[in-house]
Amino acid sequence: MDTSNFSELWKGQKAEQPAAADLLIKINKFKKRNRLRIVLTNLTLIITSVLMILIWYFYQPELVTTKIGIVLVILAMGIFVYSLNQSLGALKDTNAASSNQEYLKNLLTIKEKQHYMQTTMLNLYFILLSLGIALYMIEPVSQMSFVWAVFAYGMTALWLLFNWFYIRPRQMKNQQAKLNEMITTVENIQSQLKQD
Repeated sequence: MDTSNFSELWKGQKAEQPAAADLLIKINKFKKRNRLRIVLTNLTLIITSVLMILIWYFYQPELVTTKIGIVLVILAMGIFVYSLNQSLGALKDTNAASSNQEYLKNLLTIKEKQHYMQTTMLNLYFILLSLGIALYMIEPVSQMSFVWAVFAYGMTALWLLFNWFYIRPRQMKNQQAKLNEMITTVENIQSQLKQD
């Protein structure tokens, strides 16, 4: 029996057929959710960049640190959007007639790109963003009293640290768990094929 694709595999499986359909639904749902997340992230970062440009244009900052800060924040967002869009190609639709090798290869590619985004690009994004915000804040904070300046920098630092040490690891863990579960399921199906 030739079991080079999922459709034939499901027909030859001794397990229940709804489990097979569930896997396909789960994979497609994962891809759609990731595509939507990428689109929403793009929109959010582009709108934020436009707002930063408008602030520069209308506010006319005097200090060069404020201008450098705005440039660094926009650069961070631009780099992140560009690299995020590079991972969009891996989320192409795969139909039920695709071979299980193609499914597995596609999922492993997504995992690899996801790891690159979660480590290298996110680290670069946070470093540039933090530095840009710190430089941007110099001008408005210099007009505050010392107590309010410390409070402003402290709250900003706390928010960045909260995102870095709490939100980011949780999102990474959830994304990796979902992807690893699908990869394991496809690998189990392949091992069953080899045994049959």
